[in-house]
Amino acid sequence: MPRRAARLLLSLVMLMAASLGGVVATAGTAHADGCYTWSRTLSQGASGADVTELQIRVAGYPGSGAVLAIDGDYGPATAAAVTRFQSAYGLAADGIAGPATFSKLYALQDDDCTPIHFTYAELNDCNTTWAGGAVSAATAKSNALRTMWKLEALRHALGDQPITVTSGFRSQACNDAVGGASSSRHLYGDAADLGAGPHSLCKLAQQARNHGFNGILGPGYPDHNDHTHLDHRPSRFWSAPSCGI
Repeated sequence: MPRRAARLLLSLVMLMAASLGGVVATAGTAHADGCYTWSRTLSQGASGADVTELQIRVAGYPGSGAVLAIDGDYGPATAAAVTRFQSAYGLAADGIAGPATFSKLYALQDDDCTPIHFTYAELNDCNTTWAGGAVSAATAKSNALRTMWKLEALRHALGDQPITVTSGFRSQACNDAVGGASSSRHLYGDAADLGAGPHSLCKLAQQARNHGFNGILGPGYPDHNDHTHLDHRPSRFWSAPSCGI
């Protein structure tokens, strides 16, 4: 789309200018982003809201079977996630979030902070308010945003081919209407059901193990033969027997 293309071009120009000028990575203030602008370089030992914002965006790169804590503290796990993110996009992989890393994040996000390949509407075809679930509307929407960034990482790892979300947030009424479990993670806004497309349901479930999902259900698990379910439940539960999970 034109807006996204313009933002990507601007980010690339900034990155080239920084490289040619030998700029020391000390701040991200050169780019005023419509969603969020980082104002300092972040590395191990840093803490604060800007670290939290970074963690949300790199939470899809925690390593196999791991989950990155979104706690505002830049520890070794965050540095490792940043390193994997940088490597995935061909950046210098040093685990330090500076201008080059921020420029890539700016290029990957829209003005409402969603990643460019996913939208709030995709994660909620139940209502427009995010109300009526097991948590507040604000929490459900925040959880969905974190899910989208993990899905963006999953999508990139699978060759940047489309991923179809068939179900996201559900109010209690919407969950009852589709026969969802009374404790469904969809009620929390942190779940996404994926349909088959360029990738099989098994491929989606298998790759999701690398992108920070505690809940993975798919083919072979009761009532999950037609989709792969991903969520952020408190502890790990993976079951897609037909996929070797």
